[in-house]
Amino acid sequence: MDRIVEHLWIIPALPLLAAGIIALLKRPHRKAAAALAIGSLGLAFLVSCVAFAATLHPAAGAGTVRLTHNFAWFDLGESTLRLGWLLDPLTAGMLVMVTFVGSLIFVFSVGYMAHDPNFTRFFGFLSLFAAAMLGLLVANNLLFLFMCWEVVGLASYLLIGFWFQKPEAAAAAKKAFVTTRIGDLGFFLGMVWLYHGTGTLLFYDKGAGCLEQGAIASLVAQTTLGGMAVSTAISLLLFCGAAGKSGQVPLHVWLPDAMEGPTPVSALIHAATMVAAGVFLVARVFPLLGASAAGLPADGHVPHTAALAVVTWIGAITAVFGALVAVAQSDIKRILAYSTVSQLGYMMMGLGVGGPAVGMFHLLAHAFFKALLFLGAGSVIHGCHGEQDIRRMGGLRKAMPATFATYAVGMMALAGFPLVFSGFWSKDEILHAALAWSPSRLPFALGLFGAFLTAFYMIRQMWFVFFAPSAHPAARHGHDTRPDAAAPHDSPPVMTVSLAILAGATVAMSLLATPVWPWFHAYLGGHLDHLHVGWDADGAVLATMALSTVAVALGTGVSWRLYSRSATGTDAVERLVPRLFGALRGRLYVDGFYAATVFRLNRAAATAFDWIDRFVWGSLAGSTAWIATGFSWLGRLLDDAGINPGFDAGCAGTRGTGRLVSLFQNGQTQRYLRLVGGGIVAIVVAVAWTGKK
Repeated sequence: MDRIVEHLWIIPALPLLAAGIIALLKRPHRKAAAALAIGSLGLAFLVSCVAFAATLHPAAGAGTVRLTHNFAWFDLGESTLRLGWLLDPLTAGMLVMVTFVGSLIFVFSVGYMAHDPNFTRFFGFLSLFAAAMLGLLVANNLLFLFMCWEVVGLASYLLIGFWFQKPEAAAAAKKAFVTTRIGDLGFFLGMVWLYHGTGTLLFYDKGAGCLEQGAIASLVAQTTLGGMAVSTAISLLLFCGAAGKSGQVPLHVWLPDAMEGPTPVSALIHAATMVAAGVFLVARVFPLLGASAAGLPADGHVPHTAALAVVTWIGAITAVFGALVAVAQSDIKRILAYSTVSQLGYMMMGLGVGGPAVGMFHLLAHAFFKALLFLGAGSVIHGCHGEQDIRRMGGLRKAMPATFATYAVGMMALAGFPLVFSGFWSKDEILHAALAWSPSRLPFALGLFGAFLTAFYMIRQMWFVFFAPSAHPAARHGHDTRPDAAAPHDSPPVMTVSLAILAGATVAMSLLATPVWPWFHAYLGGHLDHLHVGWDADGAVLATMALSTVAVALGTGVSWRLYSRSATGTDAVERLVPRLFGALRGRLYVDGFYAATVFRLNRAAATAFDWIDRFVWGSLAGSTAWIATGFSWLGRLLDDAGINPGFDAGCAGTRGTGRLVSLFQNGQTQRYLRLVGGGIVAIVVAVAWTGKK
């Protein structure tokens, strides 16, 4: 069992290798690209299942299975930078989910992108995306996790802006990249601070890891500004990165616009990969977020720390915000996008009030039904020849029976229809934990209100798409206006098979976390040996189930009553409360607020710096250049008019003196004797003259 962790790198390496090979293929090699992408992720799924099986049977009394394999990456002076792989239930469950859901999305993409000229490149980007996410999951080192985290951001940029010829797609890609970088700055600072405080970024290292008792105890004992524990400050910085990736308020603005990419990309981002990365990060570093003076959080116990309180409140606000905005959207994918924002808020709230088991079960359940819904939306768009406005659809349950049946399963799971759908159990678990959260009951109330809104906007969407009188917009918007081409139609089997499998998985997931058989909690906590089948629910659980069911029933009933009686193509809520509806359609003006403040400030700063660069630094540089030029001309003048003539005259005088002296040294003995005789005569005359005086 221990050897599987040494080969855990194979899981991300397979799609990474596929991405590298696909990058070398030419456009016509479409089948080879699809086969490489699907085959590599399928093999990764099989290896993930082997790793998952290794975590099912812990040694007696060992608790949670946690296998690590650490190795030296390179030496840095006297220290060694080490990386490693980690296999525990959290990693294993995520590996199986990502590879399974990702494989189905890849298969769906074959049909959805069949006519795209950049089919080959698309599958290369998908494989890179999957490889980065899988690398993030197996990391036992925060630095390696951060490296994969950034590649996930790069791949999302490439995929969201895949149809870069569309200005909306290019803008959405840049928006996603820049917004998530803001959160990643906090992540990076927290990582550097964690390394400074613990001396390591390995999560687990035989007691010396940064998430183990010794390191966290030292961080809890230190304080920073305002008396805040260093562990809390680092936790909040790391949460900034998670909030950016997982679309938490106020860094949520990129996520709804991510639907500008192809629908399989939306499914991959919103269900199995990018947004799940932020929730996974919070679950991975939960020992740090839950650390207090009492020590690490015990299994099944969630302490009330400042960091977890922030996670809880941000999650609760995000859950309601996303649901409110989804009520007034008309784009089928944008409704699901804001639904994702809302459900990510539930996951964060679940982590804050109930711990990793509560938040992660909703993540896994959400991955299946949200992938189903996005792929179902893609099937609807495909069948309606590119139409995405739900007000221009209607009556599709007869034209697209397979899509309708599977989409209905995803809708009921998301809305939390009781008992047989995983979304009911996972959301109720969060609400139950929120009800027991002693600091405040307001997150529970917000979560319950969010459940009502979720049922409301999903019934609204179902009415417009599948039940309202048919609008058949394809005849107006499609290139081929023949009646048989314009009519909506169901998708080919290569797409609907994926929908059917995801629908089955959505229902099957409901068996893993019921009060009758809480398998997932026992698995994540390492208590499978003590798991028993039987009703294990107290009065609070029953009360939560009843309140949740009432909220869903009210949302369903009110929405159906309003929209089934409204005129074709009109929105009942808009007619009743036009101002509120306008505010919700405008995303509660958050994007406008950013445009009026942050973006305007950024543009003003850019304009100011441009002016400074042009007229201050540019003028200073120009003045310096003129001064330098003036000095060079002055130097040249002094050189040409002063130094050079003087030097030349001196040289000429020296040459003349040399010629004069050479007259006396011409090598002729006679001339030398004459000079000696003349000298003697001169001396005699001089002596005689002197003596006479």
